[in-house]
Amino acid sequence: MLETTAVSFSGDNTQVELRLIPNTHGPVSAEDIESLLKQPDFAMLFPIVPAINKAVSEVNALCGQDSGVHELFFVIAERKDGQVAIEISDDHMHANMTITSAWGGQEVSLPTVLTTLKANKVKMGLSKPKIMSLMKQLEVLPPGETCKAEIAHGKPAVNGENAYLTRKVPLARERLLQPQEREDGTVDMRNLGAMITVKPNDVLMVKTPATEGTAGYNIHGDILNQVPGKDVELTPGEGTCLQPNNPNVLIASKAGQPVENRKGMQVDDTLEIKEVNVRHGHVNFKGSVLIKGDVQEGMQVKATGDVTVMGFIDSASIEADGDVIASKGVIGRQAGEGKFTTSIKAKGQICAQFVQYSHLEADGDILVTKQLLHSHSTTKQTITVSDTTKRRGDLVGGRAEAGKGIRAVVFGATAGTKTELYCAMDQSTLKTHLKELDESVKALVVARLDIEARLHKLPPKSEWQTDAGMIEQVKMMLEQKKLITEEQHKEEFEHQTLLNEVEGYYKNYFIQANKHIYTNVEIHLGQAQQRTQREHGPCVVRNINQELNFDYSTS
Repeated sequence: MLETTAVSFSGDNTQVELRLIPNTHGPVSAEDIESLLKQPDFAMLFPIVPAINKAVSEVNALCGQDSGVHELFFVIAERKDGQVAIEISDDHMHANMTITSAWGGQEVSLPTVLTTLKANKVKMGLSKPKIMSLMKQLEVLPPGETCKAEIAHGKPAVNGENAYLTRKVPLARERLLQPQEREDGTVDMRNLGAMITVKPNDVLMVKTPATEGTAGYNIHGDILNQVPGKDVELTPGEGTCLQPNNPNVLIASKAGQPVENRKGMQVDDTLEIKEVNVRHGHVNFKGSVLIKGDVQEGMQVKATGDVTVMGFIDSASIEADGDVIASKGVIGRQAGEGKFTTSIKAKGQICAQFVQYSHLEADGDILVTKQLLHSHSTTKQTITVSDTTKRRGDLVGGRAEAGKGIRAVVFGATAGTKTELYCAMDQSTLKTHLKELDESVKALVVARLDIEARLHKLPPKSEWQTDAGMIEQVKMMLEQKKLITEEQHKEEFEHQTLLNEVEGYYKNYFIQANKHIYTNVEIHLGQAQQRTQREHGPCVVRNINQELNFDYSTS
């Protein structure tokens, strides 16, 4: 064991010096030297491990040698002041502070902390209680130990909410889903209740305005601009007007049938016809059409509003700028390969109880409550073949194409009828648009940086502040930068929204069977496809890694 007198403070009291004579004190070990530093006078000092190892090596190498009679000198410990370290997150929204307790030196003080924060440009979102809590821990923290906490965080920008329109009146198509209930509790599918009409001053639609959102900031004090919500137009259609004291409320200006369109609503004059046949002639009406009977073979009906047929549509053509509602059914026949005698086109939705051998094309949803048989149905939205109880609804034969999902109680038939389903086929188009947006955002960033570079190259303001032409030029550059920045934020928000849709595309758009998918059903989901070789029970079919996945757990 080494004598305690082998170590002593340096003249300035900041270091611990070790003096050893190899032939007298050797051989030694690192533990021998470290035991000397456990004395109360030295225990709070920082041990210099490389110096201790060097001392052991040199003393032991000279021990027993002629040169081992000379004293060797080593500095094996020193005082070290406490340390402060700031760690800033990559997004500059969070700052963590780590304090290391002193080794016999000066402990970290509040002025040191403030100086370090300033050096790291941390000036917003600071929490004084958290800083003081860390400082308080120094009172019990052993030498060299650390404590860490988040002491500053920024405030994220809150993007504005998009405006949206809320319809306040029912539409004709909703009558199909709400047949009248008899006194005994059963449902009369033939009685759909009274025709839906409105009178002047009835509220049709209410607009909830977009919000601006609130700006945020990072820990350096940089402003984080928010993206204002997107506005939507509430445009009065024919027979409607905005409420005089509230432009966000659309009201009826005349009596008639309410019809929803892309920008709001309209109130149509309603043409009531008993039956459309050869005797009556074709119908082309500016407004909505209510046909109380059938539309017979070879007849055409066109309307700028809804077309509601209380009877059957039989081998006829219907076109509507609104919805087409067939209360009883749609009947057609084959007129060649892939051609049918009945055609229905709607810029709104198509709703029917029963459809066979017909061509359906809608901008909105297609809803069939009982059977969709051997038809060609196309929509960018969804196709649903089901009643409200989800116990009945057969999609058999033909081809069904829907951008955002196909749902039915049963697909195909026990006889193995060929049935083609195409869903979620537009991801590549969305990806192309996403790429274009990405390139546009990058171009806007380059343009903004170019303006900022030009602004930075301006001479000192004192040299041009009296030059009217120069002032106007600077104003134009600042205004241009503002417009580019606003457009960049809008396109970044649109890019993120589209990116979310692309990434969640096959998660959100799928094919669902409530009871069965029979054999010989061709399923196409994006690039994934399969013809069923066996019967499947209730399931959801999704595209997972370009392969069809049948999930039986979520039905």
